[in-house]
Amino acid sequence: MTHAQARKKAKALVAQMTVEEKISQLLYAAPAIERLGIKPHNWWNEAAHGVARSGTATVFPHTIAMGATFHPELIRTVADVISTEGRIKYNKHVAHGDFDIFKGLTYWAPNINIFRDPRWGRGQETFGEDPFLSATLGAAFIKGIQGEGEFLKASACSKHFAVHSGPEKQRHEFDAVATMKDMHETYLPAFRETVKAGVTGVMGAYNRTNGVPCCAHQYLLKDILRDTWGFDGYVVSDCGAIKDIYKHHHYTETPAEAAAVALRAGCDLNCGTVYQSLVDAYEEDLVTEAEITIAAERLFTIRYRLGEFENQRPYADIPYHLLDCKEHQRLNERAAAESIVLLKNEEGFLPISPKTEQKIAVIGPNVLSVSALQGNYNGLASEYITPADGIRRVFTEADVRVEQGCNCVKESLNNGSGFRNMISDGVAAAEEADLTVLVLGLDRNVEGEDTGKDDEYSTSGDKNHLFLPATQQKLAEAVCDVCDNVIVVLMCGSAIDIGEKVRGHARAILHAWYPGARGGLALARVLAGKATPGGKLPVTIYYGDHPLPPFTDYTMQGRTYRYIKGEALYPFGFGLSYTTFAYSNVQIKKNADKTATVTALITNTGAVTATEKAQVYVSLKDSRTTTPHYQLCGIQAVELAPGESREVRFDIDRYWLLAVGEQGEFLEPDGTVTLYVGGHQPDPVSDRLTGTTCERMILQ
Repeated sequence: MTHAQARKKAKALVAQMTVEEKISQLLYAAPAIERLGIKPHNWWNEAAHGVARSGTATVFPHTIAMGATFHPELIRTVADVISTEGRIKYNKHVAHGDFDIFKGLTYWAPNINIFRDPRWGRGQETFGEDPFLSATLGAAFIKGIQGEGEFLKASACSKHFAVHSGPEKQRHEFDAVATMKDMHETYLPAFRETVKAGVTGVMGAYNRTNGVPCCAHQYLLKDILRDTWGFDGYVVSDCGAIKDIYKHHHYTETPAEAAAVALRAGCDLNCGTVYQSLVDAYEEDLVTEAEITIAAERLFTIRYRLGEFENQRPYADIPYHLLDCKEHQRLNERAAAESIVLLKNEEGFLPISPKTEQKIAVIGPNVLSVSALQGNYNGLASEYITPADGIRRVFTEADVRVEQGCNCVKESLNNGSGFRNMISDGVAAAEEADLTVLVLGLDRNVEGEDTGKDDEYSTSGDKNHLFLPATQQKLAEAVCDVCDNVIVVLMCGSAIDIGEKVRGHARAILHAWYPGARGGLALARVLAGKATPGGKLPVTIYYGDHPLPPFTDYTMQGRTYRYIKGEALYPFGFGLSYTTFAYSNVQIKKNADKTATVTALITNTGAVTATEKAQVYVSLKDSRTTTPHYQLCGIQAVELAPGESREVRFDIDRYWLLAVGEQGEFLEPDGTVTLYVGGHQPDPVSDRLTGTTCERMILQ
């Protein structure tokens, strides 16, 4: 069913409703209208990395880990599986008359906000710090979720529109002040691209942007989203955001006024209950019936496109046994392996033979942690494989000993018995081992969405600094004192510096993010060389004492690889492999429509089959405005056997070749446009860490 056909049906249905009935349908928990054959419909559901909050489903690596894959086709495949499992669950829910929350097909994902500051707790929900990467992977995710059939397989929703990335503790009253340049160069491009990709929903943010609550923002919701980009889907508020308009932003005085300004700006659906006050707003002439009608028509257009009112429900024949099935689990393991970023591999220390008979100590707060597999916005997998579990399964001939060694953050565990920590246990295991796998990091209770917990390490889910929690740093350094062969594995959703002593001592360092339900097995397979680490950093990892701008400052100067001041510890786009790749025969063509085509021959020059994540960056010079050091503008994933070569092609959209002026205008650069092709960003740190340089070409 086309959008136009669905809109026509929606108009006819809504025309039969009273004003009060129309208003009732603008609430996320929309009631039934039995006389019109309308069932109850709860719009709120989540599927950031698997169907969430409603029983068993495949729990894929969290979004930041998917960002690290740099692999749009893989992300689209993952999202297709997510919507397949969503349809399975939906079919059963409908069959049993269950229309409750988290049971529908309107998924409020992906989160395509820019991870502008490594302290932000919700950065784990994003694809990273780069506009192009977020746009490309976000679009791929949406296409996988929504499908290509006659009906929507499910409905995706880009969030949080716009200019939203902390601080969590202040999000309900915070004003994110952004220049027009930063908005159009950094904060809006991913939303633009997902609208182009056909996303059917957009969620407004909690905060204000430049003084106006995002869910009542005429410039964002009307001028940009609908009038400029032509978005024809539905807009939903973040949950409780319309209440914030009067209660915390004090932008209006009453709930009726808050409901009216949001509806008139273009927010169709209220996740919350304030839109009940639209009855008062209508009676007070703050909104018209026509405005209410338009919102209802947009919402029922989506419900028609999902096939809710068809006699033969679409996708009804998907068998239940596909839920978290072996095929989906294998894809899950592949995605986790492709997300693991190898940051250090001293003298080729990894991989380790799976037949080793060494004594292996597996130590750290995340060795047996299920929450560190899940991240947040997660479902419930039928099986979880932690790092300790995975290492036992893969290294079957080794003597594997497991110790937690310390808690994630809180050092004192049992003062009543005088036992204050477990570091001595971790050290005991390490000093007896030939090899120690030190599994450090965080979990969603430490970094996450508005946790409401403040301690020495984090504030409501936002980190206070970029180092490990103190108790983990003590453990890591103590282990390094007693074991020569240490592999450090970080499981967290952000950038963390493990400190100079541990960095220097470790033979290998891997960032495994929140790798999903089977992440421990994927990690073990990577350690054993049964899979290759395929990830590239979707964020900059800074030195722990790097002087970041204030967290509340939304200007981009000094932020991310595009405007960093000084050197990164590990740059965006960086990631080692078990093999090496060479780039040759690089060609560039400027097309008549001012796009560019880049081709390159990539050869696997090592001894291991692996997937290279090829990258193209542009550096623009313009006398009228500041420009990023570099801007990612092309990615390709290509699997190559040893000695194999393949030509890859990058089609660079003109959008990414333009400078952005101080008023947000797009400008043809008046200076040099340089393109770089390689396996990393063309910065000196990446060159030094990899021993390779990018191929460089002048476009004009």
